[in-house]
Amino acid sequence: MKKTWLFLSSMMLLSILLLAGCGDKETDSGSGESTKGETKKEIFKVGMEAGYPPFNWTQKGDSKGGVKIDGNSEYAGGYDVEIAKRVADALGKELVIVKTEWDGLVPSLTSGKIDAIMAGMSPIAKRKKTIDFSDNYYKSEFVMVVKKGSKYEKATSIQDFSGAKITAQLNTTQYAVLDQIKGVKKQTAMDNFPSMRVALESGVIDGYLSERPEGISSSTANDKFAMVEFTDSFKASEEDTSVAVGIQKGSELKDKINEILKGISEEERTEIMDSAIKNQPAAK
Repeated sequence: MKKTWLFLSSMMLLSILLLAGCGDKETDSGSGESTKGETKKEIFKVGMEAGYPPFNWTQKGDSKGGVKIDGNSEYAGGYDVEIAKRVADALGKELVIVKTEWDGLVPSLTSGKIDAIMAGMSPIAKRKKTIDFSDNYYKSEFVMVVKKGSKYEKATSIQDFSGAKITAQLNTTQYAVLDQIKGVKKQTAMDNFPSMRVALESGVIDGYLSERPEGISSSTANDKFAMVEFTDSFKASEEDTSVAVGIQKGSELKDKINEILKGISEEERTEIMDSAIKNQPAAK
C-alpha cells in the first residue's frame, strides 16, 4: 500500500509539472511570443488628426478599411491610413493609429510617442529643422472653399478674394500664403477643418484655403459648399504643396519608407485618393 501511494504521488507530481510546462509555452513570457507561440509583430505608431478628410478622418466602425484608433472605440480612415497600412505591412509591423491634434504631432514624434506622422503634412523648411521627411506620397494645389451661391463662387483669381474674410489651418503654409491676396481680411487661424466648415456655413468667414483633395471632399459631402480653383494661384514651392511622412531626425525608417513608397505607383495613389473621397463620412 505504501509503495502504491508513493507511486501515485509521484505520477501526480509529474503530471502537474508537465502541465505547468505546457502552460509556460502558451502564455506570453515577455520575450515577444504570442499566446499561440507566434512571434508578436512590432508596433508602428502613426500620428494623425483623424479629422482632415479625405486624407484622414474618424469613423465609428472598421468599414471600408478603418483602423482602430489607439485608446478609444473609434476608427480612422482615409488616404493617409491606406498609405500607412502599406508602409506598416512592408515593414512587417502592426499599424497603430494615434489620434493627435495638429500642433501636437511634431512634439509627439520628437518625444517618441509616435514613430511617424502621416497626416497630410507638407515637408516645409521650418519643419525640417526639427524632423526629417520621406519622399512625397502626394502632391496637390491650393483651392478655396466657399459657400455655394456666394459672390466668391465664380472667382478665378486669388485677387478676387480682396476684402473677403478668409482663414486657413493654424501653422500651415495655407495660412501663410493668404498674405498674397491684396486687401484680404485675414481671420484668425483655426485648429482644424471641422471648425472652419462650421465657420463657413454660419457666415463667420467667406472662405478657407485648403488642398484640392480636401476641397473636393468638403464640396462633395456638403451641398452648401463649392470649391474654387485658380487660373493664377498662390506662389508656393513644391514642398509647400506636397505631402510626406514625418520621422525622427536621423531615423533609419527614412530609407525604408522611401523604398516602400517607390513601390506605390502614381496610378495606385490616384485610385487610393479617389476611393478616400468616395468613402469619406458626411462633412460635419
